[in-house]
Amino acid sequence: MKHPLTLALAAILSGAVVQPAVAHDPKAETSVSQTAEAQQANPFFSQSTLPLRYPHFDKIEDAHFAPAFDAGMARNLEEMEAIANNPAPPTFENTILAMEKSGEVLDRAASVFFNLVGTDTNDARKKLQADYSAKFAAHRDAIALNPKLYQRVKALYDKRTELGLDAQGVRLVERYHTNFVRAGANLSEKDKARLKEINGELAALGTQFSQNVLAEVNDSAVVVDTAAELDGLTDDQIAAAAEAAKSRGMEGKYVVTLLNTTGQPPLSQLTNRALRERIHKASVARGSRGNEWDNTGIVSKVLKLRAERAGMLGYPTHAAYVLEDETAKTPEAVNKMLEQLAPAAVANAKREAADLQAMIDAEQAAKGEPTFKLEAWDWAYYTEKVRQDKYDFDESQLKPYLELRNVLENGVFFAANQFYGISFKERTDLPKYHPDTWTYDVFDKDGSQLAIFIFDPYARDSKRGGAWMNSYVSQSELDGTKPVVANHQNITKPTAGKPTLLTWDEVTTMFHEFGHALHGIFSDVKYPYFSGTSVPRDFVEFPSQVNEMWADWPEILANYAKHHETGEPMPKSLLDKVLATSKFNQGFTTTEYLAAAILDQNYHQLPAGKIPEADGVMAFEAKSLAEDGIAYPPVPPRYRTPYFSHIMGGYSAGYYAYIWSEVLDANTVAWIKENGGLKRENGDRFRATLLSRGGSKDALALFKDFSGRDPDIQPLLVKRGLVSEVSDDSAPPSETDAPIEPTSPTGG
Repeated sequence: MKHPLTLALAAILSGAVVQPAVAHDPKAETSVSQTAEAQQANPFFSQSTLPLRYPHFDKIEDAHFAPAFDAGMARNLEEMEAIANNPAPPTFENTILAMEKSGEVLDRAASVFFNLVGTDTNDARKKLQADYSAKFAAHRDAIALNPKLYQRVKALYDKRTELGLDAQGVRLVERYHTNFVRAGANLSEKDKARLKEINGELAALGTQFSQNVLAEVNDSAVVVDTAAELDGLTDDQIAAAAEAAKSRGMEGKYVVTLLNTTGQPPLSQLTNRALRERIHKASVARGSRGNEWDNTGIVSKVLKLRAERAGMLGYPTHAAYVLEDETAKTPEAVNKMLEQLAPAAVANAKREAADLQAMIDAEQAAKGEPTFKLEAWDWAYYTEKVRQDKYDFDESQLKPYLELRNVLENGVFFAANQFYGISFKERTDLPKYHPDTWTYDVFDKDGSQLAIFIFDPYARDSKRGGAWMNSYVSQSELDGTKPVVANHQNITKPTAGKPTLLTWDEVTTMFHEFGHALHGIFSDVKYPYFSGTSVPRDFVEFPSQVNEMWADWPEILANYAKHHETGEPMPKSLLDKVLATSKFNQGFTTTEYLAAAILDQNYHQLPAGKIPEADGVMAFEAKSLAEDGIAYPPVPPRYRTPYFSHIMGGYSAGYYAYIWSEVLDANTVAWIKENGGLKRENGDRFRATLLSRGGSKDALALFKDFSGRDPDIQPLLVKRGLVSEVSDDSAPPSETDAPIEPTSPTGG
């Protein structure tokens, strides 16, 4: 289980402002001195008695969090002070391992709390989050900036090769030292005081930003007066829109809810162009409307504080600070990769746009009406028309074959069984934090229990947008713990009695997030610090992207793609169309992603003094994208600045990580295909050399352990449709053994 110091330093390291980190309230003495009876009634004060320390969701109340935070922070500081003031010379056991074992109460409470804030928040939890964010930052700083603690770590670091430690132990000492230094341990007392102020401000601003994003998503939902305006949606979707309106006190109307991305799923179906425009404009306006949830001021403040902090720590920009500890190492390396990809992506998008415009022109001419220029709200709708015209394929043809539970159990789980030998069994006896969750035991190939997996598929007003994985309990030999991990999506829940039929994107997302889950489930490390997904941000997305390959692998697809009513398998002709269209619309997909990744770098590569004020944030967004040649109006960024939660949280200066990781992913997929595909030997190798190792070894070294060579960008270019084929020079040599980055939560 990750303890508070690990969470703290990880948060500071990433520049995160929204993190499941924990802290101390120095004024909370009355809470700390609770009666024994009160502590006994609070489930966080003792280890869970449920299997694998699964949380007692049935006993946890919102009132339990604050007492556990206060007492846990006080106890954690006592532990740290005891370590710092130990009169005995520092040893690995009395310093590093003592810190690894600290903070149990705080960790239990924080792990559950921050996971619930993301999955099922409420007013009480929002208030706790706001009340404690600065306190948590102060607690992190009290540990990370403790000079006596740092001196003990430094003494061990200086003689780390003489301590008789194995490689994992040496790396643990090195990581602790690095994190203390990057957290400000070498600063003057004056600068430490200012750093504490900055970290407290960032924590509070991050909480406010995330709460504003959720409020704006809910407030910006589009109200529709008649069912006729929803032409193109299915009967079930229209019924869900009616139910959404009813739940908001607008019976007789319809509500189109939004996701926290620029593009909105209904735009691919709605025939009403005016409504498509309304939905798109409502989506892109979020967070910059000048209302109480406007985030532009928060963005400006966060960027200024991050730049100031980076300067104090000796870095020219926040990006330089963050990237030094990633596999990319420098902003220049990230810029070089993005510059390689952007022109080809935009060129592809413009070719796709020409096809869409031709479709629009032909359709309008057939109706005897004047044509119109392709706009962002038209892209998804006409993309489906062109897809159908080119491939005789409408994505809605897939949905009857993609029922949610069947995809999970006979697709995602089946692939894991075939590749890794693990198995799953649903259990209904464990308590749930929400009724719409499913729980499974995970068994290793020898039949022993490996983990518990929670699946939380449906969207709700109390849940943040997107899809992600998180951990309630992380594996470590030191703690004797096995993983309890969860996957989350935002699939629209159908009306009662109706099946949940998925889009292809939702299917691939399910496989993707389970790749993160496998990274946690297969963890086999000594120390909590290295557990599961505790790897660089630009490496953590790699295993999850690899797992997407099984979504359309014929043997896997045949096992789960069955008609939800008849049980008939998906026709081969339809499967062939799925595979044929795999690179369709890649210009759009790559461009919208790269626009967001470049925007992230443009903000975080600004030095102090160059950060835009609140009223200049949106102008900076437009100007910077134009200057980098990625501004193309029909394809706006996947996230615009005021709702770009990734970069206001753990992915600051790190949104490039998805495409960086995809280089490793593309290499891996190519190698797996060359080496027999869905074979147990391949899965065992991937598990043994990479997935099980967590952060216990340098990330690129793990990749080389698996692949036997350096990564090559060429397979990614092919996968994204940016080049037509792999050149002979870059083809993986057959004699090599194999090639192929929160947080919990880990984003997807």
